[in-house]
Amino acid sequence: MTADHRSGLRGPASTVQEFGDAPTEVRESTHYKHEYVQTFVDKWDELIDWRARYASEGSFFVEQLRRRGVTSVLDVATGTGFHSVRLLEEGFETVVSADGSAEMLAKAFDNGMKFGGHVLRVVQADWRWLNRDVHGEYDAIICLGNSFTHLFSERDRRRALAEFYAMLSHDGVLILDQRNYDAILDNGFSSKHQYYYCGDDVVAEPEYVDDGLARFRYRFPDGSQYHLNMFPLRKDYTRRLMHEVGFQRVETYGDFQSTYADDEPDFFVHIAEKAYLDQEDAE
Repeated sequence: MTADHRSGLRGPASTVQEFGDAPTEVRESTHYKHEYVQTFVDKWDELIDWRARYASEGSFFVEQLRRRGVTSVLDVATGTGFHSVRLLEEGFETVVSADGSAEMLAKAFDNGMKFGGHVLRVVQADWRWLNRDVHGEYDAIICLGNSFTHLFSERDRRRALAEFYAMLSHDGVLILDQRNYDAILDNGFSSKHQYYYCGDDVVAEPEYVDDGLARFRYRFPDGSQYHLNMFPLRKDYTRRLMHEVGFQRVETYGDFQSTYADDEPDFFVHIAEKAYLDQEDAE
């Protein structure tokens, strides 16, 4: 299994986000690397609040994986390591932690040691060439934290989903989440701030939204602020892409509930199964 050592991940750390003179025109799938600067990464855990996130999620993801007999997991959006560490704590045999941001992976490695003494198996990877950077086959791939919305072109989204599909075992499962952009685009922004970004004193809200961009501002108690440019994925569009790539069945939960009104949840979780269904089962 490919895995980088922590020392190989650390390089010259940038502390200033780069959006140029027209930040709302920045719509590139690789630009997130300029957005997750070291100072932002260092504050990320203030935003998600590990203890509050643990309580809000409960055992949702763990139960979904165990129900399907999963033992090996590839976390393709590791961030600062919350879910990778959680799965190791829950006893999953193999957890490999990938991310496109070296700064995030270095923080995740530190967090693995801090929370339980886990030595995370980390690898920096671009989803579009995931099979090049990560080797092996997995029972499950998780892509959480609204990370998939960093891809701005449909070509990139299809390519990434195809890479996920290829790395799953024949009956594997992809779990991918996203913010409820349908509600933001159609009704404006509101958030219960309960499930994902649980930090009490951090404000996460859109600064600019159109059909091709959701630019979010993150304000911290010390007065610092950072931005992320993301593509506002609509729920049914994401589900359609998953089916078209080859996933046979896609279940979607709203804030971890199977029944919901479309405008109520802050986040959707898509659970896409690869196991082939015959025509009767598919219907």
